[in-house]
Order: sequence, then C-alpha cells, then structure tokens
Amino acid sequence: MMESAAAFVNSTFPVPKSLVKHQQHKIFYGNNVCKQLVNRKVFSFQNKSHRTGPITLDTLAQLDQFHEECGVVGIWGIDSASKYAFYGLHALQHRGQEGAGITVVSNGKLYEYKNLGLVTEVFNDDILSELRGSAAIGHNRYSTSGEKNIRNVQPFTVELSGIQVSIAHNGNLTNACKLRRHLELRGSIFNTSSDTEVILHLMATSLLASSSYTGKDPADSLVQRLIDALSRVEGAYSLLLLSPSCLVAVRDPLGFRPLVMGKMKNSAESVIFTSETCVFDLIGAEFVREVDPGEMIVVTGDGLQSLFPFPSQRRKACIFEHIYFARPTSIVFGRSVYMSRFRFGEILAEEAPTEADIVIPVPESGIPAALGYSAASGIPYQPGIMRSHYIGRTFIQPTQNIRDLSVRLKLSAVRSIIENKRLVVVDDSIVRGTTSRKLVRMLRENGAKEVHVRIACPPIIGSCYYGVDTPNTKELISHNMSEDEIRQYIDADSLAFLPLDQLHHFLGEESSSFCDACFSGNYPIRPLPSQDTTQDNIHPKVFQQ
Repeated sequence: MMESAAAFVNSTFPVPKSLVKHQQHKIFYGNNVCKQLVNRKVFSFQNKSHRTGPITLDTLAQLDQFHEECGVVGIWGIDSASKYAFYGLHALQHRGQEGAGITVVSNGKLYEYKNLGLVTEVFNDDILSELRGSAAIGHNRYSTSGEKNIRNVQPFTVELSGIQVSIAHNGNLTNACKLRRHLELRGSIFNTSSDTEVILHLMATSLLASSSYTGKDPADSLVQRLIDALSRVEGAYSLLLLSPSCLVAVRDPLGFRPLVMGKMKNSAESVIFTSETCVFDLIGAEFVREVDPGEMIVVTGDGLQSLFPFPSQRRKACIFEHIYFARPTSIVFGRSVYMSRFRFGEILAEEAPTEADIVIPVPESGIPAALGYSAASGIPYQPGIMRSHYIGRTFIQPTQNIRDLSVRLKLSAVRSIIENKRLVVVDDSIVRGTTSRKLVRMLRENGAKEVHVRIACPPIIGSCYYGVDTPNTKELISHNMSEDEIRQYIDADSLAFLPLDQLHHFLGEESSSFCDACFSGNYPIRPLPSQDTTQDNIHPKVFQQ
C-alpha cells in the first residue's frame, strides 16, 4: 500500500499572546487522512501587512528586477542551533523577504515555527528560546505578491512511516507540474503551490530503495526515499532535509544554485550548510568546501558521509548569482562576488568608454561595478543616487500613479552632486526597462547635462526556469528591442551592456560550466517554446552540452 505524508506544522511551543491560532493543514493521499503530529498547532502573527492584496512600495519598486527565490541554512551539533539558524537567515535576507521558518530537533522530535515577513519580524527571543536543540534548518522565501501564503513558507514538516521529516529547498523543479498532475491522478492532494511539496509526495509514495546507502538507522530509509524522489525530478535544487536522526544536504547534478559547507571554528563536530558564505562571516564559522553538484551529504551522530547517487552532468552554475543575487561579501562557485562585479565595471569602461564628469551607481547592487568603471576609466566616483530602506511597510493600492512614483520613493538624486554634470550611471541589469526610464528622467530633472547608462551584464533575452522569479520572456525589454531602441526608450545619451563574449572571457576555462541561458537562450534543461513557469505545461528535456 502506498503511504501518505502527514500534516504540515508551524509551531510546537507556547507562544506570546500576540500570536493567534490558525487552522491546521493536512496532506492527504488517496482516501487516507494521516494523523497529526502530537500536540502540534499552527500559529501566525496577526498582522494585516501579511495578507494578500495590498502591496508595498518596495514591491512596486522591485517589479523591474530579477529576484532569487530562497535561501537555506542547516545547523548540526551546535547548542542553540535555532539562534544560529536565525542569524544565518538574517545574512541571507536578500535571497527572500516573503517569509521565514526554522525547524529544530529537540529530545528526538521536530519542532517548527514559520511566518510571513522578514526574519526579524518572524522571530523574537521568546520564540527562539523555545526552539531548543542542537540541530536546525531554516529557510527564507521570495515569491510574487499574488503567491503570498503561510502555507508556502518553508520548511515543510511531515511524517513518513512514523519518521518526522522537515525539508527546505532553494531552486525550481522544471517538471514539477507534470509530476504534480501524475501524483494527483494517483490520489495525492496538495496544500501548497510550492514545487517542494512535490518532493515530499514523491518520498511518501516511493516504492524503490537505493543500494548506495544501507543501514539500520532511520536515516537509511529517508535517504533511500530522497534519492528515489530526486531521481525523478528535473531542474534546480539546493536542498536540506532534517529528521531527528540526520541532516541531509543535496545539490542538483547541474549545480544551478549555490550550497556550501562549513563548521564553527571551535567545534570540529559541528556542520553548517548554507546558500552563501556570508553566513559563516556573521556567525563566526569557517568555510570548508562547496557541496558538489550531484552530491548528497548525510550527517548523523556517527559522522558525515558523502554520496553521489545521480548520473554525473556538466556543471551549469547560475552566473546571475555573481551579477545580482548573491551578497557582495560571499564567495560563490569559488569566486568573490564583489571582485566579479568590480571586474564587470572595469570591462565596461574598456569596452564602452565615454567622456563624463562622474560615475554614479544605482544602489546597492550597482556599486561594485561603478567602482570598477571609475577605477578603469579614471572618472571620479560619486554616490549621486541615495536609496531609501524604509518604504517597505507603507501599504498602498497598486494604482498606476503610485507605480510611476515607486522609483522616486526608493531612489533619490543628490542634486548637489549631479547638477550640470555628465554622468555615467552604472546598474547591474535592465529587465523591463521601466526603472531605468524613470531613473534617467529623475536625473535629468535634477540637472544632469548628459546621462550615459552602463549595464554590468549582457542583455537579458530569456526567462529563468531554475529558481529565479523572472518576468515572462515577452516582458523583457532586450527580447523585444535593439540596444539603440532601448537607449531611446529610457532617454539615455548612450547605452552599453557588458558583452556576452567578454563575460565568457572573464570566466575563462570555466565558462562552459556556467548557465547563461537568460543571456544566450541556451537552456541546459530546455523548456518548450511556449513554456511559462506559471503554466501547467512543463515537459523539459535535458540537453548535454
């Protein structure tokens, strides 16, 4: 008989009065309803700002950007693991702002808390002090405003054959819709719109076992189920699984998304997994190595075991991690993110020089490239645009008038710096072009004599299907316009992008191990021409290149 997965749970401890009880959720398989985990209740902050509907000015200002959808952190063998997970998620806040959650192991059981909001809004000292244990996983989530739902916030916690399991996932499964249809036809009922739930249902219904990991420990069964489930999915995943007996970290064979391993400097037995090395800097840990593409690392009380249960493929790491997503202080795919962006600016100065008085960045992500452009060109750098960090909690209805103001509310020009100046404006990317158009207009209104725009990445001509929230391809300005047409649209005196061949030259011999599909259209897992990540028509095919 096929097995069903148990209920999702959000919290297990007494909570402050500011929390209110919400309806519990169950996962169904066929006609069987699984039993609830004992004494589990769902709690959520009573905060109108977390409701679907009104959107923030910050959200409106970000509509013209790509967004990473998730960040993950896993802790093993450290007292007060939840607090380390909290600080780790705080360091990864740039990877997801919709919601956050932490699951811990305490006295042989899993306990979890999650909610909508920033990490510092979701957790406080009272909650973290109740999440006691020496093992934990945490997750930050980003999605579009229409998908904000507490049910989609991870980690997801279930019960399989009496074993509690919690899972956190960064990436996107390109065949999730196909698998979901198949599972639903066989009786599965889904509670979320997340592709991560597909993995849990595949684990729950697994009838196969891998011979690559054997033993009597409960971790054996979970690892076999996870290998079986992941062997049926396609796409990107950097995934953490926690049970009372083990912590598992696994990365897809193409290595789209980053996942690294570290340890506390004063604890040889500790193990830390996370999306970026900036977490290690914050919590005082040290980097050990990357989790390799296709690798599964199983951590138990007996130590650590590395497995490679999937067919080997050529790595296709996402180059946009270096262009925009990752924190500048991180080392991603073995390279300094800051130095990559600085070099992109230098290349722009070499490939697209112009006469100007000052170089100014579009903060924050444009700063390293602007510094690089200034260094290579000899044109002075000035912070001519300031960014407001305090508009996100102002709630409005999405009227067109406010949309036009959104850039000004987030970015403001420093007239004393830019007035009567010829400007080189350096930004990380142009997506739809609306932000650049409004920004150029704002600079001219503040007295700029000339505005020369330099973009520290190639033109974006295609959507991403591997874990990045991107517009439909038809909405991408570089898909529809030539470079000069874009220049006219944004009203710049000149416009230049980082040439794709120069990006490849910068990557050197590793160029073929990076995914540049959003620039080149060469998809490692090729979607159908009509594929849209929001539609139920995904039938990808792997192309070895």
